[in-house]
Amino acid sequence: MKLAVVGGGSTYTPELVAGLARERGRLDLHELVLHDIDRERRDVVGGLAARMLSAAGYDGALSITDDLDRAVDGAAFVLLQLRVGGQTARLSDETIPLACGCIGQETTGAGGLGKALRTLPVVLGIASRVRDLARDDAWIIDFTNPVGIVVRGLLDEGHPLAEQPGERLRAGQPLPERHGPRLGRMVCHG
Repeated sequence: MKLAVVGGGSTYTPELVAGLARERGRLDLHELVLHDIDRERRDVVGGLAARMLSAAGYDGALSITDDLDRAVDGAAFVLLQLRVGGQTARLSDETIPLACGCIGQETTGAGGLGKALRTLPVVLGIASRVRDLARDDAWIIDFTNPVGIVVRGLLDEGHPLAEQPGERLRAGQPLPERHGPRLGRMVCHG
């Protein structure tokens, strides 16, 4: 199977890769694609992922790209872990609300709303490409904050939960230590 990671330059990716390497005996992973629009992050994290997979004895293909269509084409799973606007936007999400006496947080409140307004259109665009290019039975696995709003947006745009083959969605917490085992459970046990 092919797994595409959109936001593959994330600092969470090495732990995802470690989990995939650890669970490789249970997963039928033939191709891992790390997609990121930030060249420096893509190169650094992609290089680390290549070394980790090599050390683990992974014999599948690893691709590192900024081409979304290439990344999701034929994918069985597309994992979303992106931060639209990068760390600069996160800083704004978490500090601007403080000036109003609100909690600065990227997953809830004013900061979460700001992140959602920036993120949801991008995620929906990616989901549209997944629908067009990935396998008919592909799953979208969302780790992008704010998870609740992103998932609701995906559902509202016709990307239903697992009840309907061809358009599947799973949501999870963006905790790096949970990426690999959680993905392994989803792949192996649905």
